[in-house]
Amino acid sequence: MRQLRAPGGCPWDREQTFDSIRQHTLEEAYEVLEAVTARDPAALREELGDLLLQVVFYAQMAQEEGWFGIADVLRELAGKLVRRHPHVFGDQAGAARTPADALARWNAAKAAEKANAGRASRLSGIPAGLPGLAEAHKLGQRAAAAGFDWADAAGVEAKLEEEVAELRQARTSGGRAAQEEELGDLLFTVANWARHEGLDPEAALKHANRKFQRRFQAMEAAAGAGELERLSAAQWETLWQQAKQAGKAK
Repeated sequence: MRQLRAPGGCPWDREQTFDSIRQHTLEEAYEVLEAVTARDPAALREELGDLLLQVVFYAQMAQEEGWFGIADVLRELAGKLVRRHPHVFGDQAGAARTPADALARWNAAKAAEKANAGRASRLSGIPAGLPGLAEAHKLGQRAAAAGFDWADAAGVEAKLEEEVAELRQARTSGGRAAQEEELGDLLFTVANWARHEGLDPEAALKHANRKFQRRFQAMEAAAGAGELERLSAAQWETLWQQAKQAGKAK
């Protein structure tokens, strides 16, 4: 990467800036997730390399600015892993007997670091660019670590019913802004219900998206090109059920 960015290197690589490669970083991260979901080892190997390239790219540009280099990035990561695993590397060796114990120690070490760095809020540092459901999940985790949470999933389910009722009310007596606010409250509660159930809401929604895509494409194939628009509601339902059953049979 140093050679690519140097005079006489690649014109495209030399032209890039922190801002210009941001979108590529996001795309590469999603491609890693897609390979993980597909359990495709060859694709995962390739996509992890592409994501690592983004890290190297940023580090090289930072070094050109005189900020830090890739060795500094790795050194900081190694130090963080040691600090946040006191049950492995520190004076709490063997104290974490379950994943929950280990996570609690990680979060305690992280909170102490952030407090020393001057971050007053437990919700500081969550990237605003995260997808909405993922951000809601993370916010709920941080708040729960401080003790602000529903007692159990049943409590969240009751809140879900309340939010659905409020969304219906906004639909009949509120404007668009009110509906959007209530919809947001409902989705936020869904993300927290998923957290209580140990589910990843972003991954679940992605799975539902792909499932819908497969079924709709099967309907297109069954109906023939240009025929979907002519179907009645009953014909739509028949094709949907056929696509659904065909998907379950695989």
